[in-house]
This record gives sequence, C-alpha cells and structure tokens, in this order.
Amino acid sequence: MLHQFQFSVSEVKAWLEKETNPTLFPIQTQAQKHIANMHIGLQNLLDASKMLLDNSQSEIDRRNMKVYNRARALNKLALLFIERIKKLKTPEDISYENLNSFAQDIQKALAVTEIDIKNWFQHISPFFIMDRRKFLSVYEKTKLIFGDFNNFLTRDYIKTKGLQQTFQLIDELEALEKQLTLAEGQKTNLKNERLSLGQEIATIEQQIHSFATQINLYQLTQTNAEIESLNNMLKQELRHLQKPFIKMQALSVGGSGLTSNELKRVALYLENPFEAIITEEVGLPALKELLQKLLSLLRQDALRLKSDKARKAEQAITEILKHDSLEILHRKCVEVATRKRQLERSTALEEAQRQLSLLQQQKDQLQARCVNLETDEVAKEKTCIDLREKVRSYKKAIETNILNYLGKQVQLS
Repeated sequence: MLHQFQFSVSEVKAWLEKETNPTLFPIQTQAQKHIANMHIGLQNLLDASKMLLDNSQSEIDRRNMKVYNRARALNKLALLFIERIKKLKTPEDISYENLNSFAQDIQKALAVTEIDIKNWFQHISPFFIMDRRKFLSVYEKTKLIFGDFNNFLTRDYIKTKGLQQTFQLIDELEALEKQLTLAEGQKTNLKNERLSLGQEIATIEQQIHSFATQINLYQLTQTNAEIESLNNMLKQELRHLQKPFIKMQALSVGGSGLTSNELKRVALYLENPFEAIITEEVGLPALKELLQKLLSLLRQDALRLKSDKARKAEQAITEILKHDSLEILHRKCVEVATRKRQLERSTALEEAQRQLSLLQQQKDQLQARCVNLETDEVAKEKTCIDLREKVRSYKKAIETNILNYLGKQVQLS
C-alpha cells in the first residue's frame, strides 16, 4: 500500500518542485538550449533573407534590363521571407504548450517557404546563383535545427506536459481558493446584515405595538370590527327586504310614491345598513315611514314579487313596525358610531397614526432591503457551491497527475 502524503494547496507546489527537480531541471535546460539554437537558426535565416533583399535591390537600382525582372521577383520573395520569419516569436515562458505552438508556427512557415523556393528560384535562375546557394545553405541548416528541436519536443519534452499542467492546475487552484474565501466572507457579511435588519424590524414592530397600545389605537380597530359585525347583523335582519327595496327603486321612474331623499335612504339601506340606521332618530321614524309605503306597494302587488317572498317581506315589516325588532340594534349602532367619532376626533390619535405610518414605512423599507439581501445571499451561496466543486475537481486532478507521474499518493487538504 502506498504511503499517502498530505499537503495544503500552498505546500504541495514546493514539495512537487523538490520531487521533480532532478528530472525536470535537466530537460528544462535542454529545452532552453533548443530554443536558443532555434532562435539563432531563425535569425540566420532572417539575415540571409535580408541579404537577398539587399542584393536584389542593388540590381534593381542598376536598371540592368537583363536582370531587372528577376531582381524584382527575388526582392518581393525576400520581403515575404522576412515578414514570415519576423512573425515567429520565441516564447519567453518555457512550457510544453508554448513550445508546441512555436514548433507548429515554424513548421508552417518552413513549409510555405519550401513551396516558394521551388516555385520561384527556378524562374530567377541563372541569376543570383551565389545568393541563392547561400540562402539555401542557411535554410537547410534551419530545417535541421528545427528537426532536432521538434524531435526533442515530441520524444522527450512531451513527458513534462502532464507535470507542467499540474503546476498550472496548482496555480489555478490557489486562485480558486482565494475566490472561495472571498465569496464565503461576502456571504457571511450578507447574512449578518440580514440578521441585523431582522432585529431592527423586530424592534420597530415592538414600537408599533407599544405605540398603538398606549394611545388606544386598538380601540378604534375594535370599534371598526364592531361596526362590521353590526352591519352584518342588520343585513341579516333586513334580508327579506332586499328584493322589495330593489323593486321599489325600479318603480321610482313610474311612480313609487317615494321622494328623492327616501330613494337615497333605500339605496343606503341596501348598500350599508349601518350607515343608514345611525341617521335615524329614536323610534326609526324615517325607516318606518319608508316601510309603510313598501307595505302598501306589496299589498297592491305593485312590486310583482313571488308570493313567498312577498309574505316574508310583510312579516319582516310587521316585526319592525309593530314589535320594534330593530330598536336594540339601532341603539347599539348609534353608541358605536358615537364612540368612533370621539376616537377619530382625538388629536393624540391623529398624531399616533402619523407616527405609526412613519414606523410602518421604515419597516417596509427594511423588509424590502431584507428581501434583496436574502436574494444576494442565495446567489452568493450558489457561487460558493460552484467554487467548492471546482476546487474539489482541481484537487482530484492534481492528485491523479502526481500519482501517474511520480507514483506517489497525495491528498490535498
């Protein structure tokens, strides 16, 4: 069973460099020599191309028509060679990826140059024979240098590819862990801010409750609830009069015997019986007068109601007219309405409502901010999850590469 080494991300790079230096240093030294040779070879080829350019330009300047056209052709060809070679940049950072890309660029440049030589040198012949031989000599040496360089790259240096990728993965992993630490810190800050806002909201809610209790704002709320309850009770008591009232309104055009004020009262009893009944005097004289007219219309069958509905309507009217069935409700409604008016006239209540409105606005703003923070926190958590998965994947890849290259089992913490 292999011994397992445990390292942090910051430790593994130094350990790996120490472990691989005996094998990696010599091959890196060889790579530097090949790069230097290749650079010299390309520089010599560039100088040879400039020699072709200068000598062909001299012939062009002499205006010797026997050589002129071939000199121009060679001049253009030399310019192409120079531009092509100048595009080949020797890599400063020595790695397999950089050297492989450099080798591919050289191979393409030499291949195109080979075609140009075959296509054009024969047309330039028999002139510039010494220049062409000198250039071809340098060109062949450059090809040999490239051959050595490419062989080294494909046979020897390729073995360092996995190791170099591992060093790159370690650098990227360090950057990822820094990003993760930053993201987790930001998420914690968002959470703390959200919790702090939650405490502020709770404090404001306590203030709202305390404020409302002190100035009896709940009395107004309870009074409104009583009004709603009484309104529903009145609707229940007057339920058999709803249809007749509606029919009575419809007869107003043809003549129901109602005044405009009475028609408004009918509409109010239909819409909000509480508001209608609190306008009544003791004994409900206005309502009773209205019901007398309704009873007359019922007995004349002017409303054309079904017999059952007409019977129930007459019973309800009789209860109100003869037995004062609404008297108690009327008294309660007036009491509650009076209490509400007194509460609403209170200057303390008006100021309290203003203060409570401000507190509610603050609470709403803080809650909106809380929602935004929660959204940001969820997004940041997703970022952390993605980064943790990337860190885990990178660690596994590094551990696998080290095992494959060195045969040693490493666990990254």
